[in-house]
Amino acid sequence: MTSATLLTPSRAATPPGGDRSGPTRAAERAYIRALVVLDTAVLAVAILVGYIARFGDEQPSGSAIPYVVVAPALLLAWLISLRVLRCYDDRVLGYGADEYRRVSAASLRLAGAIAIAGYIAEVGVSRGFLAISFAVGTVGLEVARFAARKWLHRARNRGAGWSRKVLVVGDTAHVLELVHTLRREPYAGYQVVGACIPDALLAPVPQRLGDVPVVGSFRGIPEAATAIGADTVAVTASGELTATRLRRLGWQLEGTGIDLVVAPTLTDVAGPRIHTRPVAGLPLIHVEAPEFRGARKLVKGLVDRSLSLVALLLLLPLLVVIALAIKLDSRGPVLFRQVRVGQGGEEFGVFKFRTMVVNADALLAELASRNETDGLMFKMRDDPRVTRVGKLLRKWSLDELPQLANVLLGQMSLVGPRPPLPSEVARYDGDVARRLLVKPGMTGLWQISGRSDLSWEDGIRLDLYYVENWSLAADLTILWKTFGAVIRSRGAY
Repeated sequence: MTSATLLTPSRAATPPGGDRSGPTRAAERAYIRALVVLDTAVLAVAILVGYIARFGDEQPSGSAIPYVVVAPALLLAWLISLRVLRCYDDRVLGYGADEYRRVSAASLRLAGAIAIAGYIAEVGVSRGFLAISFAVGTVGLEVARFAARKWLHRARNRGAGWSRKVLVVGDTAHVLELVHTLRREPYAGYQVVGACIPDALLAPVPQRLGDVPVVGSFRGIPEAATAIGADTVAVTASGELTATRLRRLGWQLEGTGIDLVVAPTLTDVAGPRIHTRPVAGLPLIHVEAPEFRGARKLVKGLVDRSLSLVALLLLLPLLVVIALAIKLDSRGPVLFRQVRVGQGGEEFGVFKFRTMVVNADALLAELASRNETDGLMFKMRDDPRVTRVGKLLRKWSLDELPQLANVLLGQMSLVGPRPPLPSEVARYDGDVARRLLVKPGMTGLWQISGRSDLSWEDGIRLDLYYVENWSLAADLTILWKTFGAVIRSRGAY
């Protein structure tokens, strides 16, 4: 999930012959070189596939230029297009959707340029060869970038892999908040190594904000960044950091190779809702209101019901097998219908395969003291009420498949916040109640981010982020990631 805490870094000019040296930069350059090699291999295979699919064992004819020249030229032009579209810019690598958009744009623009040039120059290169090569190459590049990113994320989670070393600048409260935000998603690649706070807050003895060392004040930010090896200065809110001082800080960082990023107090707002407009030299951030109705909502509802109907038909044999297993394992009904709260506070019955003994609700009071989560939910890793078949169903989230019927009936969505119990909703405050502005979902950010392993606070934060920033593209991404979360069965109990 992408947090809107950080704006795009402003790259300080690096003097000729100078580079931002150090182990981190060496690891970064090694990763970029590996991407170039990976992209080259993918494109070579794509061009070979295009040639074989179009010509097979036949000898190409009708082209004034032999394909032994066309193929290497196309490969070189493709790599140049990726470079021109800045697909190897470290500011987009490893996090966010911009990397994928740039790769697709580079491929599509090159394909368009070749088509126009071929038409004007009347070069007889096979259109079938080009079409197949570009289709396979574009998909291959996206898959390769996804695989490389997953490897990088795993390395960053282990404390390896290249990450930006960040010096956070601002008031203590805002510094701590930003540090918490960056550490919440270590795979994003921002490693906090120090902080600078206002002069008035400095003490004569070494200070720490949590486990972050205070390395200086606002008077010596560039020197502090150099001393601790930071390659990024992240400025958060502070009354002492006026526009003039921030502009001068940018000047001071010129030529040092240290990036400057600005972290506004606006958080958990996705990029598509944010628009920056310069007014009299001041970049004003305009935030669009969330969309809770309209054409996009109608399309979302249509997609939900269509996909749920198709899924129910395809999964019918599996549903029958699960029903038989539940019936043979323990006495009681196959389906469990529980009252949940949907959009606008309207209650409905959510369908699930029964995974517990029939008197599970009566036993809940005896287990209340063994609750393993904070907040309003009850979760227990080894719940004695769960049946043998129920444990298997929960592990692979198969118990939730009947909720496709709730989606078909329009009570739920494929993607959305977790459907809460009426007892939970009764204790909601004003902020948490915003979860009810949209339909609850079978899956959501909470599921692909850890499910029951998440704290109550993090689960609510993810639900509210979805409510504010939902989109059809995000829904498709969440559905895709749900398969991986189900296979790993993380947080499923």
